[in-house]
Amino acid sequence: MLLSAVKGRGMAKRDYYEVLGVPKTATEEEIKKAYRKIALANHPDTHPNDKAAEERFKEASEAYEVLSNPQKRSAYDQFGFSGMNGFQGGAAGNYSNVYRDFSDIFGGAGGFEDIFSSFFGGGRARSSRSQGEPGASFRYDLTIDFKEAAFGCKKEISFSHKVKCESCSGEGGTGRHACPTCGGSGRVTQGSGFFQVATTCRTCGGKGYVIDNPCATCHGTGTVSKREKLMVTIPAGVDNGARLTLRGKGDEGTNGGPAGDLVLFISVRPDRYFVREGQDVYLQVPISMAQATLGASIFVPTIDGSDVSVEIPSGIQSGTMLRLKGKGVPVLNGKGCGDMYLRIVVEIPKRLSMKAKGLMKELAAELKETTRPEPMEFRG
Repeated sequence: MLLSAVKGRGMAKRDYYEVLGVPKTATEEEIKKAYRKIALANHPDTHPNDKAAEERFKEASEAYEVLSNPQKRSAYDQFGFSGMNGFQGGAAGNYSNVYRDFSDIFGGAGGFEDIFSSFFGGGRARSSRSQGEPGASFRYDLTIDFKEAAFGCKKEISFSHKVKCESCSGEGGTGRHACPTCGGSGRVTQGSGFFQVATTCRTCGGKGYVIDNPCATCHGTGTVSKREKLMVTIPAGVDNGARLTLRGKGDEGTNGGPAGDLVLFISVRPDRYFVREGQDVYLQVPISMAQATLGASIFVPTIDGSDVSVEIPSGIQSGTMLRLKGKGVPVLNGKGCGDMYLRIVVEIPKRLSMKAKGLMKELAAELKETTRPEPMEFRG
């Protein structure tokens, strides 16, 4: 294989494979990946006034222009740089294929499209509007009660969204044809030289077409605003901050694209007595000194509104937690329920009758209470 050394700017031109840092057996994908990395690292917009970076970008672009084209690559592999003389414009300075493949090469997270977004406030560059655009999705905030979240409920919501215009069947009017400015692509290219930028066409707003006789109802947009009421089902076990997505209930798409979604953001009002953590609930229960000392059977409420009997063991201490298995919140989209925990609080009477005071003194004497209690180990 012959690789001729071409003199330029006082130094020999480097081998294209060497420029991209790939072997001569590199696949098309490997070549793209290598070019993408070099181009992003040396792009003129991220290195203004850096001639060295600009030259590296040009050099990599030239190498990619050749190696990404099967015919040019074959000629280059056989005859080196001289093999490019048979192609129009040669290799140097002709980056049409590079620009045409920008959306492919630089697509994805962290790619060239993200640079476009930061520079021009635009989204993903599209070379064609032949495919429909999805409609916008939007948020709906819904507040429900504690028990509605625990056991599920049905709620009627009212919202506005864009739907297909019935007057024109979503066509926007009559006399629809390709935009003369962008030629139907929805994008126009600006700039010159080795760096060009594709932006949304102002004439058609990125749609790729214009309408001679716009619909009087939708004014050429193909959609109209509609107020809609919808009964939604909130599943049992949903928690505060949950999101429920209603597919296709957002705005109508364009050019036959799918409708957006309506996303419900659930807020749950706190209950006066119950506190929820996941599928478990907590309830604080007061008992008397006598009940704590002697033990007792008491009735406590549960989240479903019923009361259950609970046995309080004698000698229970304030702050003790008792567990009632299966009395918590149902598992979302699953089986079973969480548990309910009772936090026992022993109440000390603030007012006593003379007889009660006398009895308390007798009890203190019987228990041989001391004024010098033994310190207890602190436990947080």
